[in-house]
Amino acid sequence: MRLRSRLIFLLVLLLAVGSDRAFPAPDTRPHGPHIVMIIRHAEKPDNTGVEKDPNLSRQGYERADALAKVIPDHFPKPDWLIATKRSKSSNRPVETITPLAKTLHEPIESTFNDDEFDQVAQEVLSDARYAGKTVLIAWHHGKIPELAKALGAKDVPDKWDSKVFDRVWEIIYDGDSVTWKDLPQKALSGDSDK
Repeated sequence: MRLRSRLIFLLVLLLAVGSDRAFPAPDTRPHGPHIVMIIRHAEKPDNTGVEKDPNLSRQGYERADALAKVIPDHFPKPDWLIATKRSKSSNRPVETITPLAKTLHEPIESTFNDDEFDQVAQEVLSDARYAGKTVLIAWHHGKIPELAKALGAKDVPDKWDSKVFDRVWEIIYDGDSVTWKDLPQKALSGDSDK
């Protein structure tokens, strides 16, 4: 009886080796993005004592214009652009990457509110359209650390300094490895070199 079971097993194994159906090829398609870059929106107006201006300041518009050249020239070219959805108090993330979107001829996805960073992360990590791609996300500084953590980045600071506008947080996915880097934009005079 044992010999018969072994013969049947060997016969099934031999038939399976010659059949593509029995052993399908492993799925080698990338499942998540290759790189995600996160930036804070550019400079905002001093809203002290006045009704909040939802737009960028003059310097913020200068940064947005500079990023349209700096990002493609010094960072991986984004395949996808994402920004927080406009609210009554801010449209700055969209305004920050609008010149870049025009340069790259890419639309800006802006369907998520600032607090929906976990939903953005889930979509970017699981939606097939981002697979193997480079994604740039413009967000509000208060939620960037949580967004980066939701995207799998380790050792990110718990807070983004409210006075800092000139950084790029780059998250690189390589197989099971996730690497996080805090890089200077070097977009405007006075930006950090390191």
